[in-house]
Amino acid sequence: MESVGPLLESWDTLNVYCEVFKLDSFTFDDFYEAMQFTSEDVECELFVEVHCAALKLLVNSEADGGKINVQLPEMEHDSDEESDEEESVAASPTPEPEPQPKGRATRSSLAKAEAEAARQAELEAENAEPEESAEGIISNRAAEMQIEIGWIDRLRKRDFKNGGWQIIIVGLLHQLSKGNRAMGKYDHLLDHLAPLTMDPTPETARLQYVKLDVNLRIAILQQICVLTAETKAVRAYMEECSEQMTGFRKEKIVHQRERKQHLEDLRLLNEERKIQLPANLPPSPVPENKTLNGDIRMADAEEEVHDSIDEDLNVDTDEDPHQGRSLRRGLDRAVERKRKREAEQEKKEQAEAEAKTHPKQSKQFTKLMKDIEKKQRLVKAAEDEIAILDNDLREADCPRTRVLGKDRFWNRYYWFERNGMPYGGLPNSSTAEAGYANGRIWVQGPDELERVGYIDMKPEWQNEYVNKFGITVPDRKKMEEGPTNVFSAHQWGYYDEPESLDRLIAWLDTRGINEVKLHKELKLYRDRIAKNMEKRKEYLNPTEEKSVDSGTNKRMSTRKKEQHNDHAAHHCLSWHNTMALEELGHLHSEQPRARKPAKKAAPPPPVIEEERQTRSEGKTKKEKGTGRQGSRYNF
Repeated sequence: MESVGPLLESWDTLNVYCEVFKLDSFTFDDFYEAMQFTSEDVECELFVEVHCAALKLLVNSEADGGKINVQLPEMEHDSDEESDEEESVAASPTPEPEPQPKGRATRSSLAKAEAEAARQAELEAENAEPEESAEGIISNRAAEMQIEIGWIDRLRKRDFKNGGWQIIIVGLLHQLSKGNRAMGKYDHLLDHLAPLTMDPTPETARLQYVKLDVNLRIAILQQICVLTAETKAVRAYMEECSEQMTGFRKEKIVHQRERKQHLEDLRLLNEERKIQLPANLPPSPVPENKTLNGDIRMADAEEEVHDSIDEDLNVDTDEDPHQGRSLRRGLDRAVERKRKREAEQEKKEQAEAEAKTHPKQSKQFTKLMKDIEKKQRLVKAAEDEIAILDNDLREADCPRTRVLGKDRFWNRYYWFERNGMPYGGLPNSSTAEAGYANGRIWVQGPDELERVGYIDMKPEWQNEYVNKFGITVPDRKKMEEGPTNVFSAHQWGYYDEPESLDRLIAWLDTRGINEVKLHKELKLYRDRIAKNMEKRKEYLNPTEEKSVDSGTNKRMSTRKKEQHNDHAAHHCLSWHNTMALEELGHLHSEQPRARKPAKKAAPPPPVIEEERQTRSEGKTKKEKGTGRQGSRYNF
């Protein structure tokens, strides 16, 4: 599409100054879809509200005085009135000047006079020819549409229904076409909106706007947005944001100083902790005592031998029991060995537990550790405040769109959430669940001056580059950019996937002057950009679970309403201008509602002056409590 730049410009203007326009923020995908939406039966609220809100800034309403807030070229009837006034002034009698004595006419003076007269005649003929041609050729009926009521008067009355805002746009474009700088810029737009073959009525303007090409729609809306930038409302908003940024910067400096002081105090406390730390460290674990000769007693082996002996003694045999000497103390010795093993194990466990537990720290060291934790919390709080102020500064930075940077081929990179708006749009917007605003990184081709000087170089410079690198600069640009190439400022491309964003960051060379800044900006906002890209995917391609949930949560009455299944898949139809409803009480496309007379406020209840209690009376009343039934206990 040839109008990507104007489309992005219009979307950015409407979202950055959405509080001035009184519009809910909307995603770029919804806006692009609304600009292409065509239906004679279904009206896209986003498309209509955007045009009506922008038009209302150009002219005040009748209730506010009806002042025109922008400079417009004068119409023909205004110049005719001025010429009539000049003729009337010229017709009034004027005193004749005294005749001056004529000088002697020479041959040279006569020749100069004839040459001057011929030159004046040629200039008058040249000026008359375009006027005659312009007056003779009429390609549209835009002027006839304004005969019944002018577009300014219609705009003052806020008459937007039934083709009202479309015919207002026709009148605006017709007046802009009378400017000296128009140069036929608006003729093709007027030819589509007010053709000669149709009646000059609001219905004609409405039907023709439905059939209007999307590129022409974008051109019209961009021109209206350019005019709104001249209004006092937008200028005042910019000044207000500038003052807010000044206050945010001052507050940020205060928090930065506090953070610096807290960090210095924390450094001193850590040095003090290092000094006191050796005296408060736990003792090192005591190694186990070993025998001098290195022999280790194996109690388990001895126990196994004893158990095997006992088992041999208790084996049932058919022979007579042995009548020899019995080991009466063998069992006692086994019990003694077991008791010793348990005592050694218990002693070992106690030693390990004592090694793990810290010794009782001094009160001074404990207080020092608490002070360190307190300072760390203060540093964290100051850093959080600085981060909040940085975000406020980013959102209040609305005068111009910040560019992320340029690459080696002088392509410009834009992330429109970079400044002037919240990352995900207004949180109270009707489409706030989308969670993103644009969701892309846009790439604009090089400017004409940059392209001629750095890409399309002189032949001798190009040959020198080929001898050094074996390829020309344009061929290298095509090879490195891949199938999507941008060679002029009117061409645009975009990145919409986190993987492609990571490849872009890896491709940049930080040794270059241009790309070091771009690399820094992309690394700084990488997580936020990738998150918005993921949110955009989820919004445009919702899963089945989310679609079912959204369908069950939103129930609408369809009684006495026609079902339009053809437009059910359009996201732009789910947008509603809740900001206008809250602040104005109606949509921009609707007539202002008549205000009901305010009811008289009820008189305030009479003030009962309480008696002033003495100290003793108050004491006795406090001592006597109330019972369950509200009576007092009287003892």
